[in-house]
Amino acid sequence: MEKDEQCLLYLPRSSSFLLFLAGAFTLIAIRILYVVNRSGKPLRPVNRKPVSTLIVLGSGGHTAEMLNLLSVLQKDIFLPRYYVAAATDNMSLQKARMFENSSSDETVVEAAKFMQIYRSREVGQSYMTSVGTTLIAIAHAFWLISKMRPQVILCNGPGTCIPLCGIAFLFKVVGFRWSSIFYVESIARVKRLSLSGLLLYKLRIADQLYVQWPQLQQKYPRALYVGCLM
Repeated sequence: MEKDEQCLLYLPRSSSFLLFLAGAFTLIAIRILYVVNRSGKPLRPVNRKPVSTLIVLGSGGHTAEMLNLLSVLQKDIFLPRYYVAAATDNMSLQKARMFENSSSDETVVEAAKFMQIYRSREVGQSYMTSVGTTLIAIAHAFWLISKMRPQVILCNGPGTCIPLCGIAFLFKVVGFRWSSIFYVESIARVKRLSLSGLLLYKLRIADQLYVQWPQLQQKYPRALYVGCLM
């Protein structure tokens, strides 16, 4: 009889815990759907106040394309600007500094800050050892996003953007900070998206994803075709 009574007392507690878990998962799912739905809508015009901006740079042609894009934007709107590159990519930050120093407006130049982030996986690194470095990169991205709290994130292909955009999306879900993520696919991508672009597209992390070739927009209908930006 005592064992039966203990079982009867345990069942309501177990049911309450299961109901709590079900309710929590339901609320999280609803919040994620809300964030995804709101992120996918066209942006509304807002007042022209400066917005803190995170700019992700990458080795190769990614940095050149990003700086070319920034050259046609109004710098006084995107303030302060945080340039982030992989910890092993000093050349990209050097180019960004030269780009900023070319401006005649000292106030705008002083608003630029330069940071580095651990790379998730180096070229040639084994997948087994990359698990640890990926976790470090995610933790570092969490610290950077918490520190910068950007309102806008600009990226165009380097894998460095994935942990940063992932953490920014997580902050949207929990309501800590709403960062609008804009991804511009490299002009070198003619037939298919890069791995970074594909992840942001499939997971619906990017608010807007731009492509520079019409055939890409046909293959990925949620992307926006903007023509060649180079």
